[in-house]
Amino acid sequence: MTESVARAKQPTTKAEPHRLQRAEKVAEAVARDIVQDIVTRDLEPGSMLPSEFEMVERYGIGRASVREALRILEVQGLVVIRPGRGGGPMVAATDARDFARYASLHFQAARASFRELVEARVAVEPMMAGLAAARRDPETVEALTSAVDLTKEAVVSDNSDDYIRGATTFHDVVAGVSGNRVLDLVGKSLKIIYADRVVRYVYPASHRHMVVDSHEEIAEAIIKGRARIAEELMREHMIDYTAQLERRFPELFDEIVSWH
Repeated sequence: MTESVARAKQPTTKAEPHRLQRAEKVAEAVARDIVQDIVTRDLEPGSMLPSEFEMVERYGIGRASVREALRILEVQGLVVIRPGRGGGPMVAATDARDFARYASLHFQAARASFRELVEARVAVEPMMAGLAAARRDPETVEALTSAVDLTKEAVVSDNSDDYIRGATTFHDVVAGVSGNRVLDLVGKSLKIIYADRVVRYVYPASHRHMVVDSHEEIAEAIIKGRARIAEELMREHMIDYTAQLERRFPELFDEIVSWH
């Protein structure tokens, strides 16, 4: 039995009223141990985890607690339960959309406004652009160039779906090449919550070339390792982006972020 599970199973002086609470604590402790095992063994997405029976034996608890632990991780998007013969719990790929889904739930509960969400993006994205420039990963050039080219082609062809894909991909790439996993996850999740609400209504086709020009300048600064310039350009881009949105949809900024 692991230490965290052992602590969770400590008896209380009021067993009857706290029976359900104690069971929940055991499941949470097991869930933490499963995640620790995934990280310690450096398991890749798609790797199979021990079966329910093996977990019962390993942790010295009942099947109900093991199933609840797996359910907790499945709801959080960290584990997938593969059905059928040869199935069982499997490591899932971490996804910013899962993080965004639960973040938006907490934002709504906290009564966070759309303005506050936008302010968070304006603060975070320039920081990531500066880190990306300082890091200068060899794969950065190809990834950024590809995203900018996709947006350019979409503007020329007047294809709104391709334009949206290229523009949002650019911001994902900047987050990814920042080299900071926390900022990558937070930045992408903020963008997802934002984009799900307004991405199709920000720039009319006649103004999209401005986005392309801005992205090109930011990409060039990152590729050349000019961290301060990349950060300043991204800040200007995000502030302008926000101003465009507020001019066209001022009522949006007082809305409470909704759970998606």
